[in-house]
Amino acid sequence: MALSEQEQIRRNSMEQMRAMGIEPYPAAEFPVTGYTDEIKETFVDDLDPAREVSIAGRIMSRRIMGKAAFVELQDSRGRIQVYVSRDDICPGEDKEFYNTVFKKLLDIGDFIGIKGFVFRTRTGEITVHARELTVLSKSLRPLPIVKVKDGVTYDSFDDPELRYRRRYVDLVVNEGVRDIFIKRTKVFNSMRNYFNEHGYMEVETPILQSIPGGASARPFITHHNALDIPLYLRIADELYLKRLIVGGFEGVYEFSKNFRNEGMDRTHNPEFTCMEIYVAYKDYNWMMQFTEKMIERICLEVNGTTEVQVGDNLISFKAPFARVTMAEAIKHHTGVDITGMDEDQLREAAKSLGVEIDKTMGKGKIIDEIFGEKCEGKYIQPTFITDYPIEMSPLTKRHRSNPELTERFELMVNGKELCNAYSELNDPIDQYERFVEQMKLADKGDDEAMIIDHDFIRALEYGMPPTSGMGIGMDRLVMLMTGQVAIQEVLLFPQMKPEKKD
Repeated sequence: MALSEQEQIRRNSMEQMRAMGIEPYPAAEFPVTGYTDEIKETFVDDLDPAREVSIAGRIMSRRIMGKAAFVELQDSRGRIQVYVSRDDICPGEDKEFYNTVFKKLLDIGDFIGIKGFVFRTRTGEITVHARELTVLSKSLRPLPIVKVKDGVTYDSFDDPELRYRRRYVDLVVNEGVRDIFIKRTKVFNSMRNYFNEHGYMEVETPILQSIPGGASARPFITHHNALDIPLYLRIADELYLKRLIVGGFEGVYEFSKNFRNEGMDRTHNPEFTCMEIYVAYKDYNWMMQFTEKMIERICLEVNGTTEVQVGDNLISFKAPFARVTMAEAIKHHTGVDITGMDEDQLREAAKSLGVEIDKTMGKGKIIDEIFGEKCEGKYIQPTFITDYPIEMSPLTKRHRSNPELTERFELMVNGKELCNAYSELNDPIDQYERFVEQMKLADKGDDEAMIIDHDFIRALEYGMPPTSGMGIGMDRLVMLMTGQVAIQEVLLFPQMKPEKKD
């Protein structure tokens, strides 16, 4: 592929440096003793002697004024101004490094190291006065530098496809993007600390599985050459975690990468992060309280408040959250009472509501379609939707007061599901029969129906105590905590269509 004029100029500069004996990609360590944010926060005027620092980062802008220049340097925590004087960095007779390397061969985007002292300029800006300047890495492609003048942004790098595909550029030039991913880490750390404080143990379970179990979804399939068997990238880790409860652990959790071979949109990515937790001797009522307290705490620790602006909606994560049964939700938003309806009646109800269904769908899928199309988007503030019909929940314990329902909840926020939780089904005979019903749906053409996991049934036959489990989509949680409306904004490298070749 032909190089642009700028790319060729930079390569020529790189070769000129080498000809002068300056390696543009040195192997030696550069000692960093300060960072931009910390230098600014701790600066003291009239400190004698001035603080000595060693910093490193990218050149983001520069103004050369003959024998001196100002450089804007960006490190991992922000930006700071650097004052560069020819006579300071070239104290001897030879000024070639300043006159040629600094003024002509260095470019925006290059990494440099600076050793010097901190002072405040006459205009009041905290600045590092360079005594030494070291070339650390040459940038061979020009950055799309964003400029703001008189409140107007120029040369903005804002095309979503380019930003997501070239996240490394997005992180450099777009202010605020790194903050999203710093908050993402804070969300994970806050949740992990919450579980650890309760005495629950973090574990790891297989990603490659012989049966795609634990959820209703279409899997990715691969092949194990040595064993000559098909394997599946996991769609959920539920069944393995419940095996650990059988084995005697009282509380286990996992942050897992899951994979579902389905569509991509603003709230779905085929590879996503889920957290699942299972706690013995608890039920879904306990889990609702546990979950709302956890999310309230995360929001406070990440944002300093329980309220977050997400698009046009101001969402409050102050516990407790509202609770509405699924039947109540459907009746409230459609006027249709699904209680006691058989499959044919549900088909007629869906048709009357204008909800599209097909012949492969059983009762559970039909109810799910009605709720998803007519109700889900209405729940902006955190709301637990509870007591799902048994056909929708093959891994869930029957409701203690109504055997047609299950003890399950989903947490809806900003019109989308965030959490899914059960009083876990621990009756192996009932569980086997539920799997059989799922296989009947598969025979009708439902490619998301669950496969019978005989080893999981065997594990349940050894006995699993009453248990509650909860799964939460971490990417969606980060979206909410950072006020983002597209999942691609909170994934460092979201799945993209193949890049078109020139």
